[in-house]
Amino acid sequence: MATGRTHRPATRSRGIPEATVARLPLYLRALTALSERSVPTVSSEELAAAAGVNSAKLRKDFSYLGSYGTRGVGYDVEYLVYQISRELGLTQDWPVVIVGIGNLGAALANYGGFASRGFRVAALIDADPAMAGKPVAGLPVRHTDELESIITDNGVSIGVIATPAGAAQQVCDRLVAAGVTSILNFAPTVLSVPEGVDVRKVDLSIELQILAFHEQRKAGEETAPAAGQPRGEARAPEGGKGPDGDIPEVMPA
Repeated sequence: MATGRTHRPATRSRGIPEATVARLPLYLRALTALSERSVPTVSSEELAAAAGVNSAKLRKDFSYLGSYGTRGVGYDVEYLVYQISRELGLTQDWPVVIVGIGNLGAALANYGGFASRGFRVAALIDADPAMAGKPVAGLPVRHTDELESIITDNGVSIGVIATPAGAAQQVCDRLVAAGVTSILNFAPTVLSVPEGVDVRKVDLSIELQILAFHEQRKAGEETAPAAGQPRGEARAPEGGKGPDGDIPEVMPA
């Protein structure tokens, strides 16, 4: 089986838009669920609903793959699973290192979805000498002094950073210098990387803040002005004033 260092996905060379690439895993997840239920074909409308997109966008995305389906029949589920997996590079073996084996890093190491999608956790790495040799998810944790040799020996091109924010950039620099060209960053900081290195950032606190925004908006809709009261006119809370003057009960959108 090929390794990630010598084979890269074909998406860029084929000119598939980044937005389409970002949706391919959603389609694959929905198709895999259908495959597990032995569903042979699926319509664009059904698959779009399962993936959370509209059917016109789905058909456009699949046109980049050269897959147009059959009128009155739909798409062949197994063929699409193979086609999207191949396009995403999931028919290859991608060795991955996880750096930072705290609570989050250990949880990532134990995540079963890596292996089922073609990602092999080659090594778990941590800067704490006390962690060295301790088994996590069946692998002994190795010290960061070994990072470069681990990457070279295993042909690693994908690194996962789950360190505290203060250590993330230094770890990133070492990964890149050792040959890693794709990084999944869980540290709450923005990484600086040279051209040719791809970074995907996962920040749970940002996602929660976005959800909080939507919750606040929903709360504002529930306390919308009664009929006859002009929209945009917020009622002052009881007492009328705060330290900065009148304070609306809900800030206008």
